[in-house]
Amino acid sequence: MLNPYTKALLGFPPTVSDRVIKREWDKRVKGVCKPCWELKYCPYGPLVEQFPLLSSTRQEAVEHNEFLKEQLKIGAYDSDKQVMFEKEVQEFNPNDYPVRHSKRDMERACLVFGHLCPVFFVNEPLTETSDLRKIGRSIPRPVMLRVVRRDNYQCQICGKPLKDVTGHLKAASRGRVKSGHMR
Repeated sequence: MLNPYTKALLGFPPTVSDRVIKREWDKRVKGVCKPCWELKYCPYGPLVEQFPLLSSTRQEAVEHNEFLKEQLKIGAYDSDKQVMFEKEVQEFNPNDYPVRHSKRDMERACLVFGHLCPVFFVNEPLTETSDLRKIGRSIPRPVMLRVVRRDNYQCQICGKPLKDVTGHLKAASRGRVKSGHMR
């Protein structure tokens, strides 16, 4: 269950159902690569304080609620916090928390700080025009030809002259060239 703050960060009003938001979320993040997957650290650092954490699981929420009850019994909080935490304990409903997080949600969480990675919030499938961005690894033919011309019709990996660009690339992708050619 998404909290209203997370819904607002994603650009949705709080009344929109979780199912609709998850469907839109999946469209937005198709093909996203988290930088920490490659870098092995979070490049966003302190900037991530503005991004939400995954909500607590039901077990964690129940444990926290029990902790608050104990603290309230011994009078650990001043009057303002006492009132706030008493209200929180009274309104606590364990069904508001997921039993466990989905694999997808866990993949979207930062391995370093635990927040939902900013990449998933800023990734837009739109371009400056009304067209959707193509998310894939294929390189358009005109771009490929410009790169080949820029590189003087020479393979930048093996150094051989290129006569047939696609034939060379297909051969390399199928392992038909020397192992030194492949990275």
